[in-house]
Formats: sequence, structure tokens, C-alpha cells
Amino acid sequence: YGQGKWYPGESLPRWAFSLIWRGDGLPLWHDANRIARETADGEPTNETAAALAQGIAQRLNLDPSFVAPAYEDVRTLVLKEAELPENVTTLDSKLDDPEERARLARSFKRGLNTPAAYVLPVQRWNAVDVRRWRSERWTTRAGQVHLVPGDSPAGLRLPLASLPYLDEGNRPVIAPRDPFAALEPLPDDPYAPAQQFISGGAHDPRQRQAFVEQGIAIDGSVRTAISVEPRDGRLCVFMPPTETAGDYLELLSAVEQSAAGLATPVHVEGYLPPFDPRINVIKVTPDPGVIEVNVHPATSWREAVAITTTLYDEARQARLATEKFQLDGKHTGTGGGNHIVLGAATPADSPFLRRPDLLRSVVAFWQNHPSLSYLFSGLFIGPTSQAPRIDEARLDSLYELELAFAEVPPRSTARVSPWLVDRIFRNLLIDVTGSTHRTEICIDKLYSPDGPTGRLGLVEFRSFEMPPHAEMSLAQQLLIRALVARFWDEPYSNGLVRWGTALHDRFMLPHFVWSDFLDVLRDLGAHGFAFDPAWFRPHWEFRFPLYGAVQYGGVKLELRGALEPWNVMGEEGAPGGTVRYVDGSLERLEVTVSGLTAGRHHVLVNGRRVPLTATSIDAAVGGVRYRAWRAPHALHPTIAPNVPLVCEIWDEVLSRSLGGCTYHVAHPGGRNYTTFPVNAYEAEGRRLARFEPFGFTAGVFVPPPAAPNPDFPHTLDLRRR
Repeated sequence: YGQGKWYPGESLPRWAFSLIWRGDGLPLWHDANRIARETADGEPTNETAAALAQGIAQRLNLDPSFVAPAYEDVRTLVLKEAELPENVTTLDSKLDDPEERARLARSFKRGLNTPAAYVLPVQRWNAVDVRRWRSERWTTRAGQVHLVPGDSPAGLRLPLASLPYLDEGNRPVIAPRDPFAALEPLPDDPYAPAQQFISGGAHDPRQRQAFVEQGIAIDGSVRTAISVEPRDGRLCVFMPPTETAGDYLELLSAVEQSAAGLATPVHVEGYLPPFDPRINVIKVTPDPGVIEVNVHPATSWREAVAITTTLYDEARQARLATEKFQLDGKHTGTGGGNHIVLGAATPADSPFLRRPDLLRSVVAFWQNHPSLSYLFSGLFIGPTSQAPRIDEARLDSLYELELAFAEVPPRSTARVSPWLVDRIFRNLLIDVTGSTHRTEICIDKLYSPDGPTGRLGLVEFRSFEMPPHAEMSLAQQLLIRALVARFWDEPYSNGLVRWGTALHDRFMLPHFVWSDFLDVLRDLGAHGFAFDPAWFRPHWEFRFPLYGAVQYGGVKLELRGALEPWNVMGEEGAPGGTVRYVDGSLERLEVTVSGLTAGRHHVLVNGRRVPLTATSIDAAVGGVRYRAWRAPHALHPTIAPNVPLVCEIWDEVLSRSLGGCTYHVAHPGGRNYTTFPVNAYEAEGRRLARFEPFGFTAGVFVPPPAAPNPDFPHTLDLRRR
């Protein structure tokens, strides 16, 4: 149980659950009864907490007297008590802030002279042939260890700034291990330490003298600690940061043995073990509006299938879904990402580091096929989204990318420096603000110069939203898997395409997205990967829902949802800082007409001609962009909504409308929904109510002539007059 994400304006970090296990099948923890349940079934005492901390010290061959009680800061509490009105108590302070009120009541109910936790300073000490744990007695000017005021666990509130000053050369450092370094064996038995401890400890005078005679230095200070804290009806053990996973397992073993000796369950929290490919982790944490689950890597396709199907099934049993319905009944994803990460068992074996041309092929192929960016994405797309395309913002990005492609060594190169691929692409695979994370193809964990945690050989594909079914997610994973295999055998050599405004003109429409995706599947088929387009038709139907269809005079008219990038507005003041709103009031739909006669039949929307692009002899498509509702923060707040949309088929020979339909963005009867649909049936009812199979202009009339838009020739923008 650790610290999750912490967003601006939130007083405390969010929670994060992590499930950790060894890949070799050996247990990290032996007795499940020693794990405290989420529902507190008792109230552990301070005596038990102190005994547990001392037991951990003994099992690490440390002097139990190094365990120090940690108190809440009395000075802060007394000053806060003095500020209260005289007719209230500390247990019912009437403070407006509920967190401050609960914190004050909790501290005074415990008692100012009662320890809040017990702290054991501990850090791995590495010498010539000696590896052991060391500790020290923490001293402060106040004579006691006083925690930093707050609500976080005691392990996050240690008074490190109040400990004796150390110059820079003597400060202990937890140095993250280089992920490319050779790995030491993990303990075969978690109850047995990886290295034999030295009896007596470094603080034993006789042992100290023996070390001095051997020339082994043992002086130094410790600035990391295990803390044991009775909290929320559980005995919480805060794990400190360690340099290696083996060190973490030794500490964890000492915790379990001590808990077993006292026959008490414990709640393990704090830091995770450092990255080690032999340790698997599933991490669950809340993100705005969704529960984010980061799963462990799969080493085979069968394992990927098992992980994905199990995750969906467990989520369903927990009454969680990977889909949602908006107020108007629109069926969408949760908004959370289904990001696919590729790498290898060890960073040094990553295919993207061994073959930089593989990343070049992936980037070039993705840029050539916009359907890969838009078919599987969420509602928020465009240059300021979570996964923007490289060619959606800067006009010179493709030119610079071509220069970078020329620097990529060919596949025949025998040895390639792992840092080369990062240096070539790091400053190009970014968003408009320079973020290396918020981009369609993210390499911030490939070989980052920022530190070892970024040199993991990983490439993350972020333009995937969580689909509603496991089979849809597996189809996406299989597609990525085939593309990597295809480019490994034969690099992609096509140049980059200057899409320009066509990117948001053509590829916001379902027809062009599907046509481009069929080209992707044909390319894979030509290289031995036979994909059935029917596998991805559910993705297309989910991404571009059918609004309705009508037929008049042998001409069929169909309305289908299309994509619309959300524009980010300028900064505005708000409580707690500045915000940038997103204009979600613009929408787009696709009009598909079949059975028409070219030059005779035209499609009108609100009396204006839709620019149609022929898809066959008697069929054509066109896009309609419109303001759906009046937003308080919009790109053009003076432009009124263009709804409802009346779509009709106009016969030029007869100068009459053959018939049409009406599309509403809200309930046509003016019903104001205040709650979201409870299930798919209610959502479908709301969707059906917004489409009416009638609506046209009566009598003989001639609509105004078409006004071609040179920037967006396939789309009618109803905002333009």
C-alpha cells in the first residue's frame, strides 16, 4: 500500500495498491494470516508496535535500542489548540477543514506523550567482502523524534531536516542500480538472507575493532528507516527505499518473521522494491474518473491472452467496467488508456535498442497511416491530447524527423550503442509543450539520460483507449505484435506524408479511417500476417456509432458519428491557480449517401450543401462540423449552436426535397437528464430518441450554391456563414 498520484489542488496523494511476486515461483511471504485485512478487526497497541520494530532490528543483527519512538509535533499541536475558541474541545474543534479537524482530534485522543510510531534507522552497508545492515541512534535538538505535521504515514513524515547536519560528501545516498548491470541472485528462501550477517553488528565494540584491523570503514550516518505505526486499526510497516530487490526481500523477510513471532498481522506500505526483471508487479491506483491498472509483462502470446482476459473478468466481478454512457446515451470508453508497452525481459535485450531501425519503421508507418492514431483512440484527440501525432502541431516536425531518420544506422550494423536511439528521437517524439510522455509513441523509458528508472528499453504506444471487451484489446495487441515482427524482418522504407489539413479533414470521417486501416491490413497480409478485417469491425462500429438511416426515392441517407479534435483554450484564473479549459462543444458527423445520381442528387444540412466525395459510382460521403451546445468556455463563444441538424436529399431536376431526417444532440422533447444511464438499454433509448426519420424543406426551392473550403474540402462547417 503506497502513495499514488498527487494532482494540483488535492491536499493528499491518492492511494496505490501493488501486488508483488517473484517470477520464479518462490514465495515472498509465507503466511497469509500475517497480512492485515482492509477491514480492521482490532486495535494494535503501541507495545506491539515497539516489539515488532525491535524484532525487525534483532533479525537484521542490529541493536534493538536503535528503535526510537516518534511523536507528533507537540509545538504545532499546542499552538493549534491555543487558536481554538474557548467553548470547543480538541475532540470537537468545529474547524472548517475536515482533515485538520480529524488530525487534531486524533492527536489529542492518542495523547501528546504517546508515540505515534516507532522508527528503526536502517540502510545496507556494503564493504569489501562484508554486506550487512547498519543503523544509528537518531538525535534531534528537541531530544525526541518529532514527525512532520500531516496525515501521511509516519514513513513519509520523518524529520530528516532535524537530524545532525552532514556535508555533501558524508550524506548517505540510495543509488538506483543500473538496469544494464549484472543481477545478483535473489535469496532462494526469503527467510534466509542473501549474505551471511556478521554476528554482533558493526556497533558491537569487539566487532568494530575487528573491522578496523581489517581496514574496513564502518562510520557513516543513516537517513532511511523502517517505521511501525498503529493506524486505522492495523499495524502498518513502512518499507524504506533500497538499492536492490534482494535488499528489499531481506527487509520484508525480517518483517514477516517478526510479525510471526508476535502472532500479529501487519500492513506493508511505503516504497516498492527497485526495478528487477525477476520481480513482477501489478499496480492499481485511481486516476481522474477511472481506476488505472498497470499489469506485469507477458513473455508469450498465451500469457498476454491470460493476463488480459483475467483482468477484464476480475474487473467485472468487482463491478467495474471498461465502458461508460454519457448523459445523451452515447456509448464511449472510460477515458482511460489501454497503453501497450513493448520491451524485453532485460533492458539490454530490448529490440528497439538492438535495432534502432525498428523504431524508425514504427514511427514512419504510423505517420503514413492516420487510422492507427484515430481508430483506437479516445474522445480527446488532437495536438493537446494525451497521445498527439507528431505531425499535428509543429509544421517543421516532419522535416526534422527526416533528418533524424538519416542518422539511424542500418539493420546490418553489428553493434549499436543503446543510447543512440534515444539521442536520435528524444527531442522529436514529444508534444507541443516538449513532454516526452504525452506523445503517441513514447520513449521516455527507453534509454532516458535522466536516471536508471528511464533506461528500461521500453516503448509505449499511447493512442489506445480501453475497449469494452477483452477480445477487442487482444486484437489491438496482436496488431502491434505483427507490426513489430513485420518491421524486424523488413524495415519500412516509405517516406513521410505531408498530410497538412487533410489529417483533420479526411481522417476524422469513418470512411477514410476504415479505408486507410484496410491498407494497413493489406500490408501485413503481404508480409505473411493474415488479419481478417472483421476482427476490427467492432472497433470501427464502437468508435463511429450509427445515428440512423432513411431512404427516399431509391436514395439512402445514413448518419454516423465522426471525430472532432478538442481545442484547448487560453489560461484563466480559477480557485487554487490557473486552468485551461477544453472546447468540447464542437462535434462532427459523416453523411453517407448511396443510390444517388451524380449531378442530380445533393445532400443538404440545415439548408446548406454538403461537399460529397464519391466512393463508388452511386455512393458518396461528406462531413458536417457543427456547434452542438453553447459552452461557457469555447473557441468562438459568439457563434450559436447549429442544432438540430435537418439532413435531406434535394433533387436538382425537381427542385424539391425527396425527404430527410433530423438529428438532435439532446432529447427533442426538452427532457433534461441529470443522471447517467443505468445500463445499455436506457442508453440506447436515449440515443434512439435523438434521431427522427423525418424532416425536410417543403415546396420548390433552390439552396444556395456550394461554398468550397480550400482548407477542409471534405467537410461542411456550419459555423462559417
